[in-house]
Amino acid sequence: MESFQSLSECASLPRNMIENSMFEEEPDVVDLAKEPTTYPLEPDDVVYEPRSSRLLVRGLGENELDEEEEDYESSARLLGMSFMNRSSSLRSNSSPYGGQVAGRACSFPSARSLLVGAFVLVVVASVAMVIYFLPKCTFTKEGCHKANQSMALIYPIASKGQLFPWTSMRLPRAVSPVHYDLTLQPNLTTMKFTGSVTITVKVNEDTKNVVLHSSGLDISKISIRPVEENQPKLAQYVEYHPWQQIAVQCPETLQKGRRYDLKLEYSANLSDSYYGFYKSSYRDKDGEQRWLAATQFEPLAARMAFPCFDEPAFKATFLIKINRDKEYISLSNMPKNKTIPVSGGFYQDVFDKSVTMSTYLVAFIVADFKNISMEANGTLVSVYAVPDKLDQVNHALETAIKLLDFYNCYFQMPYPLQKLDLVAIPDFQAGAMENWGLITFRETSLLYENTSSLLDKQLVTIVIAHELAHQWFGNLVTMEWWNDLWLNEGFATFMEFMSIERIFPDLNVGDDFLAMRFRAMGKDSLNSSHPITNQVATAEQVEEMFDSVSYEKGASILLMLKSSLTEEQFQKGVVHYLSQHKNANTQSEDLWASMSQFTKKANITELMKSWTLQKGFPLVTVTRNGTKMTLQQERFLLSVDNSSSSSSSYLWQVPLTSINSSCSNASSCKSVILLKEQSATIYVPEEVQWVKFNIDMEGFYMVHYGEDGWRDLIILLKSNHSALSYQDRASLISDIFGLARLGKVSIQQVLNLTCYLVNETSTPPVTEALLQLNHIYRLLDKRGLLQLTARMKAYILELFEKLIANQSWNEEVSITQQKLRSSLLGTACSYNHEICIEKAKNIFLNWTKSPANVSIPADLMRTVFTVGIRHCDGWDSVLEAYSNSSFEAEREKMLQALASSADIRKLIWLMQTSLNGEDVRTQELPLILTTISKNFEGHLYAWGFVKENWDKIIKKFNLGSFAIHNIVMGTTSEFSTQAHLFEVKNFFGSLKDKGSQLRSVREAVETIQLNIQWMDRNVEALSHSL
Repeated sequence: MESFQSLSECASLPRNMIENSMFEEEPDVVDLAKEPTTYPLEPDDVVYEPRSSRLLVRGLGENELDEEEEDYESSARLLGMSFMNRSSSLRSNSSPYGGQVAGRACSFPSARSLLVGAFVLVVVASVAMVIYFLPKCTFTKEGCHKANQSMALIYPIASKGQLFPWTSMRLPRAVSPVHYDLTLQPNLTTMKFTGSVTITVKVNEDTKNVVLHSSGLDISKISIRPVEENQPKLAQYVEYHPWQQIAVQCPETLQKGRRYDLKLEYSANLSDSYYGFYKSSYRDKDGEQRWLAATQFEPLAARMAFPCFDEPAFKATFLIKINRDKEYISLSNMPKNKTIPVSGGFYQDVFDKSVTMSTYLVAFIVADFKNISMEANGTLVSVYAVPDKLDQVNHALETAIKLLDFYNCYFQMPYPLQKLDLVAIPDFQAGAMENWGLITFRETSLLYENTSSLLDKQLVTIVIAHELAHQWFGNLVTMEWWNDLWLNEGFATFMEFMSIERIFPDLNVGDDFLAMRFRAMGKDSLNSSHPITNQVATAEQVEEMFDSVSYEKGASILLMLKSSLTEEQFQKGVVHYLSQHKNANTQSEDLWASMSQFTKKANITELMKSWTLQKGFPLVTVTRNGTKMTLQQERFLLSVDNSSSSSSSYLWQVPLTSINSSCSNASSCKSVILLKEQSATIYVPEEVQWVKFNIDMEGFYMVHYGEDGWRDLIILLKSNHSALSYQDRASLISDIFGLARLGKVSIQQVLNLTCYLVNETSTPPVTEALLQLNHIYRLLDKRGLLQLTARMKAYILELFEKLIANQSWNEEVSITQQKLRSSLLGTACSYNHEICIEKAKNIFLNWTKSPANVSIPADLMRTVFTVGIRHCDGWDSVLEAYSNSSFEAEREKMLQALASSADIRKLIWLMQTSLNGEDVRTQELPLILTTISKNFEGHLYAWGFVKENWDKIIKKFNLGSFAIHNIVMGTTSEFSTQAHLFEVKNFFGSLKDKGSQLRSVREAVETIQLNIQWMDRNVEALSHSL
């Protein structure tokens, strides 16, 4: 590949452009962080000039673009700082020509005009009174209705111009499904499929219409008959695309209490995205492209594969038949019952009738995969992968069997199916999907090779544990509607950590759970957050529920609840919940009711409602006066306008735990009180020197100790930090950085606490401090504050110099040490630490000479490859290795290194290649954009790429999906100027229904505003302190 000039030689110019792009006047803009954009800014309000951006790209290198660079013409707009034509808007405010003509006298209407006007008003008022008082008549668009008739609804217009007989995104309950008989025949040459589904429905109310879901399906024939009759009658249908609904218009009224068979025949294209019944491919060891078809239905995509009642509460059984070519296999939720030849040379695999389940859990795959299997306690467990990667599935099989045995025992309810398949899919957006009996995974989440790092092994184990927990929480017992998604995802996230701590203690997942709680608090501290149980009314809102709040905060409050109960009480509550609601749908109250059966210490329902029905979390402020200690709670809300009125009504029931200097052993000295009111008072012994609340960070709240309390804790950390557990030390670091963002403590206090880190050796406090300090460094770097950035870098390196020097570059057997050195050396090399760079360069150069004989420790691969690309002109070597590697975990590290290049043209090529799905899969685009955005050289280009290609991106990833959230936040979260704020608001405001309504957009705007606020508050003080 042709070598391009590196931008690092001229990196200072973009910094100047950032500074110079600040406007003297602030434009009037809508605060999207406070409320959704109801009236988004029009695109015409801002003029984007990509040609001007292109000139700036040329200016970066002081050279004109050569002919080969014409391929980058569209991508040359990616500087990220758009030029805004503000002259018209400013002129409209200041121009003397916009108002009334000066000196023109006001004229009054004539008496005749006044009389005519008065007469018209009297007539209008009289007619209105007659209408209002006319008995037994209500006027609508359709005319007068008698009082005893129902008001006519205003129905939406269907695709063919008729009225659609339903008015809600949620389906009516007049008819519900009992059983589906589904036959599918995918064609992996034409990339189309045909299908036929017979749905046995139960009629709950007399109706002539059956409303159900369908999306992108060409329905050719519909018939319906009572189940006890043999003669079906043809039916017509109308379709309403915005809600992805069809209404089957039955020839006769369906009668309450009877059952009918509704048959629909249809065809469709295999999806180009990662949803529905979609196509995927891979290249075998000979370079030949091989095609397959797989499914991803959660949350709203079963309707893309067959017409259905696509809501969690409409549970039914399924009989699935797949027609396939002889060189393929097919898989579905249930074991295969038989295979029979059918017309056209195809074979039909008929699967057993399923258990009762929701449509989003249905799954089927047609591929040429291979598998290994093992039976465990009556369940056949199998792991499938592409043939060339079958040697990477052994760990997954062993792990699944051990975890299945644990869950069978813990839930006191055996896994209900005869088989459990785990399948690695080459193209897969999510980490995994818990389809009942047929769990699908991204390859990095299932495949593990013995030379991979323990961190890779931990990831695979965590994902398997999560998906197996879903077989009970989500599949056996399912939330009633997506507003309670946390019952699925929060519980599965909690169980993944609890199960691994029991079965695989060497993987040390407790540290990951701790870091996850810090991340969840960061998200939940924003006004754009939402309650755990949250109302959802649109498809985008359903997608947006798959976020940090549902997963991570949900798991965190379960940990807090478990810590407030005994181990036995918690387990009994879980078992009762599962047994009481087996094969049914639930709401949050059902879980709390089960938990309440086994404890009388607290009202569990009221306690937990305070955590699920309001967003955010409490900040507990501790004020000590001698032996008296006052506790006050308020919402921890990062607010741009410093307004506390919106948080004054928030009140939690907080299980407060604490230790103090007189007794610091958490297991024997743990004190617990329930803070129900806004404030409370407790007493401590006179001799107590310090108090630490929220032991081991098991509660989902932050603590502010006041100036004196923080001083005492900082003295403790500097003199004897081991007096506190490493979890408590990490939580103090997280709390004080959060309080600095809130304005409760100064940046000097923060830096004072971090001074103790010169003696810290435990992984969680070090990694949390690095995360917080690196974030500040990147804000300063991207603002272009060169001297302060250099001093911040020097401060960070000085804190950890001793620890960096002690890190080994050889294989490391401890997962905790792998995490520590990966973070430390990654930071050191990114800051151009001389020794770190030299070590990494030597390893990289030896690897390039003999890749087969030089082994790079897997946890250091990303760091070594990044140094090789940035300092050794190693792009081509890493790209070639990426293309040839069959180990997905290794490929991901290489991809992150490629995205860390300082060469802008290579970064643009990488982004474009991934979007097109050519040399890099499109599923990697969010990772690529996020990685590029972390570095100064590429962050403006990543943002520009998102703007330039938004329409293409949302065709690949659903609006509201976690991928879109990562793209939006990953490319904007470190902006800290008014110019960028204005640009982000205007871009997303111009999208209207293509993105302006997203919560991630509000979060992005709010984050930029908070970054600006932080910089305004702290830059000067930071400059004096460093």
